[in-house]
Amino acid sequence: MPVTDLERPTYARRLGPFSATMVVVGGIIGAGIFLNPAIVAQRVGSAGLTLAAWGVGALIALAGALCFGELGSRRPRAGGGYVYLREAFGPLPAFLYGWALLLVMATGAIGAVAVTFARYTVALAGWDAGVTVPLAIGAILLLSAVNYVGVRPGAVVQNVFTLLKLAALTALIVAGLVAIAGGHHAPVVAEAAHPGTPGELVRAIGVALVPVLFAFGGWQQSNFVAEEIIAPERNLPRAIVLGVIIVVVVYLLANVAYLAALGAGGLAASSAPAADTMERLTGPTGKTLISAGIAASSFGFLNLVILVSPRVYQTMAADGSFLPQLARLHPRYRTPAAAIVFQCAWAVLLTLSGTYGQLLDWVVFGDWIFFGLAVATLFVYRRREAATRAAAGGRGAPDEGGYRALGYPVTPALFVAAAAYVVVSSVLANPTNALYGTLLLLAGVPVFLFWRHRSRA
Repeated sequence: MPVTDLERPTYARRLGPFSATMVVVGGIIGAGIFLNPAIVAQRVGSAGLTLAAWGVGALIALAGALCFGELGSRRPRAGGGYVYLREAFGPLPAFLYGWALLLVMATGAIGAVAVTFARYTVALAGWDAGVTVPLAIGAILLLSAVNYVGVRPGAVVQNVFTLLKLAALTALIVAGLVAIAGGHHAPVVAEAAHPGTPGELVRAIGVALVPVLFAFGGWQQSNFVAEEIIAPERNLPRAIVLGVIIVVVVYLLANVAYLAALGAGGLAASSAPAADTMERLTGPTGKTLISAGIAASSFGFLNLVILVSPRVYQTMAADGSFLPQLARLHPRYRTPAAAIVFQCAWAVLLTLSGTYGQLLDWVVFGDWIFFGLAVATLFVYRRREAATRAAAGGRGAPDEGGYRALGYPVTPALFVAAAAYVVVSSVLANPTNALYGTLLLLAGVPVFLFWRHRSRA
């Protein structure tokens, strides 16, 4: 007997406010805060401007959090940005977002982060470097299996490893603050040339914002699992805003610690700022501790991507835009099991091929294209809401009563402008990669047309 729509399994609301907040924090904190501060210091040339660049990035991240909080409150559906793009701009832009996630952005990130985790683990354990790739693949398989059997086991892993990465960063921050209180002086290292004119200052901060904003990116992933959050209209906006505030505080204090230990010149010259900071302030033990923290941070971020991304593929398939098998939820675990398996297989292939790094370089600008477009949907929702209210004689609208982004329309406009800046900067920095990335995105158009035609037939 065929299964009716009423009998099909649906997502289960099992993520409370704490787990939702840990998804936000874990989705942002990866390896960026351990590495990117050196790039920022190189581009601005002084401690004050380094902190200023991170402060500007924090304001943009908070603007994005406020906007995604409203979007999640309006449409608490699995798929997050995919759903907003589909409703505001149509099925093709939404599909291209999901296509980019599946082809490279999520699966390539899984491969890259799994290898990062494996490299740090191998170094800490003293194993042979030859086990790096097998260990990375083992981590992908293990976490895919955990998330296959339920969102709650995946959330437990996420909570534990997010707390571990926060503990590692707290140790680094405390060491830096103690050094400052004790009158520690950073080594004297020649700093880069400071921007001389206001125009040079604006350009320097602008260029430094690119690695800053990439380090701050990731809060939008919590919206992918909105349909599995308890009372999402209330808890999702709170989790996004609170999670971003936690990350902002941690990031700013971590940079204070880096500058206290290394100085602006030393930070700019460092290839591993976190390890160098802890080694200088606490010795080899501190360096080992922060290396373990980076491994834990990578593992937690890996779990987060594996947890949330299949919800997008499942929603695409349910719309008739992709493989219909991926639309099914597991009848017992109520997870997008087929989508998790599909993602796992593709990520393992990318890891074995070693091409994930190059592919990510090609499409890294695409991430912020879709970031900006997702926030731009807020203007569409608001305009439709106003039209509905006007048509009803000013007697309210269906979407009224939920969370509203503070500072609208300035807040989304600021974020969309920042996203456009990152995209333009990435394209100008490497036009060849942008061309290849654009071709990869456009390759999704015939795939979309094929599945839409087949779905209609």
